[in-house]
Amino acid sequence: MTKRWIFPEEQNDEDASRLSDELNISEVLSKILIQRGIVSFQQAKEFFRPSLDLLHDPFLLKDIKKAIHRLNSAIANNEKILIYGDYDVDGTTAVSLVYGFLRHFHANFNYYIPDRYKEGYGVSKEGIDFAKENGYTLIITLDCGIKAVEMTRYASRNKIDVIVCDHHLPGDELPEAIAIIDPKQKDCPYPYKELSGCGIGFKFIQAFCLENQYDPDFLYEYLDLVAISIASDIVPITGENRILTYHGLRILNDHPRPGIKATIMQSGLRDEINISNIVFGIGPRINASGRMDHAKTAVELLLSEKEEDASEIAQTLDDKNTRRRSFDLEITMEALEMIEKNEKFKKAKSTVLFKDDWHKGVIGIVASRCLDKFYRPTIILTESNGKATGSARSVTGFDVYEAISQCSDLLDQYGGHMYAAGLTLEVGNVDAFRTRFEEVVASTILEEQLTPQIEIDAVIDLNDINNKFYHIIAQMAPYGPGNMQPVFVSHGLKISGYARVLKDQHLKFSVQQEEEDEIFDVIAFGMAQYSDLVGSGMRFSMAYYIEENNFMGNTTLQLRAKDIKFD
Repeated sequence: MTKRWIFPEEQNDEDASRLSDELNISEVLSKILIQRGIVSFQQAKEFFRPSLDLLHDPFLLKDIKKAIHRLNSAIANNEKILIYGDYDVDGTTAVSLVYGFLRHFHANFNYYIPDRYKEGYGVSKEGIDFAKENGYTLIITLDCGIKAVEMTRYASRNKIDVIVCDHHLPGDELPEAIAIIDPKQKDCPYPYKELSGCGIGFKFIQAFCLENQYDPDFLYEYLDLVAISIASDIVPITGENRILTYHGLRILNDHPRPGIKATIMQSGLRDEINISNIVFGIGPRINASGRMDHAKTAVELLLSEKEEDASEIAQTLDDKNTRRRSFDLEITMEALEMIEKNEKFKKAKSTVLFKDDWHKGVIGIVASRCLDKFYRPTIILTESNGKATGSARSVTGFDVYEAISQCSDLLDQYGGHMYAAGLTLEVGNVDAFRTRFEEVVASTILEEQLTPQIEIDAVIDLNDINNKFYHIIAQMAPYGPGNMQPVFVSHGLKISGYARVLKDQHLKFSVQQEEEDEIFDVIAFGMAQYSDLVGSGMRFSMAYYIEENNFMGNTTLQLRAKDIKFD
C-alpha cells in the first residue's frame, strides 16, 4: 500500500541553533526536540531525566477528596469494599495495583472482573448483585463506570456506594456516584488528560498515600503495572504518562514481579524490555485471559508472590494466547475474504462486518488487522447474548468514537476513544448501522486520511549518523503515541553489495550515498517485493529508524526500513 511521507514544518534556525548550543547536540536533534515541544534546557532536562517529583498533585482531580474521604471512612468502619475492573490489560493491571496495594491496609477488600461473554463491558447487574449478596457497601470501579448511569442507580437502591475511576470520555449524563475521578470530565481541572485506567488507579492511591501520610515508595513499586497499561492501551506517552512509563520500565527490567518475570520468560524476551516488547509480548498474554476465558486469571498472575505459582499461571495464559492467535488468524482471513468478495464493501470508505459465530475475544484484533489491510475506519461485530457486539478501530486523524455517536439511536450502548471504541446493538440493526456509519464516514473523512502516512522527523545524510547521534535518539525513549521513535529519510541511496531475501518476506541489504561514504546495513521487514528494484542499482529514498544490532557479541548501528521510494 502506498504511504504518504509527512515532512516536518520549517523551523526557526535560530531556535534550533540556540538549543543545540545549550545541549551540545546537532541542530538535527535540536529540531526534533523542538517538534516535540522541548524548547529550553530545563524542558530537555525534564524530558531526558523524567522525575517522579514532576508528577501532578492528585488532589487536582475533581472529586478526589470526596473519594478518599469515603474510602477512609469505609476502612475505619470495617466495611466490605469491592474493587471492580474491566477485563482487558488496562483493567486487570488497574485492579492488581489498587487491590494489591490497599489489601495491606484493610482485610475486607475483594476484587471483581466481569465475564466478557456473560456480562459484557462495564459495570454489570451481575456485579452489583454479587456485591449486594456478599455484603459490600462500597464499589470502586477502575477503567470503567463513567457511563454506568443505570447501574450506579441500581447500586444506590441496594445501599451500595460507588466511586468511579475511569479515563474514558463521559456521556451526556454522569453516573450518580459518590465521586467520579475522570480527568476527561469537562470541569475537571487536572492538567493531564491522557492517563490510562491503571494510571487513574495510581493517582487514586497516590492521593490515599498523601492524605494518610504513607510512604509513596511502596506505591512506586507498582509502576511496572502502570507502564504495562500505558503501552497496551496505546495512550500517549507524553507528560505524566512518560514519567510513569520511564520508571515502570526500570522496574520491569531491574526487578520484575514474579508474574511478569514468568510472562517475560514465556514470551522468549531476552533483551531489555521496551514498549514494543509489552505491546507484542507481555500485553497479549495478559489479555488472553479475558479474551479466551475469565480475566481473573490475569489478576492472579499479576498478584502472584511465589515464582512457581507465577510460572504455572503464565504457562496457562501462554496456552490461551496460542489459542487466541489461532482464532485471530482464522477470523481475519474470513473477514478479509468477505471484503474482497463484496464489491460494495471493497469500494466503501469504512468497513462494518458481522458474523454471528466469530469469537468475541479477538474481534478487536481482527478490526486492527483489517484496518492494516484496507486502511479505513473498521468495525467488526459478532453475536453475544443475543446482541451484536463489536470493536472499532480508526485511521490517523479520524475520530471513530464521534462517528459512532452519530449513529447512537441505533445502538444499545457504546464507549471508547478517538481511535478505538466498543459498541452493542440489536442484531436486526446491523445493516442499518452499517449504512449510517458509512454515510457518516464518507461525509466527514478526508481523502488523505484513507492513505497511511509516515511522519518524518528529519531528512539527513547517512554521514550524519554516528554513535553519539544514536545514543541521544535512544534517550528519547520510551517511545509511543505523542513521542514516536524518530523516523529519518535519506535520499539518493544505492545498494552496496547485493540484497538478500529472508524467509520469502524480508529484505537485508547495505546502503551508502556516495562511494566514499559510510555503509550501513538495512533490515526491511515485509519488503521482499523490493528486492529486484533495490538490487538493480537504481537510486532510492528510504524512511527508516536507527537501531542497534547485537550479533555474536558485536554491536553495530543498522537502519530499519519503514518505506522505500525509487527515484
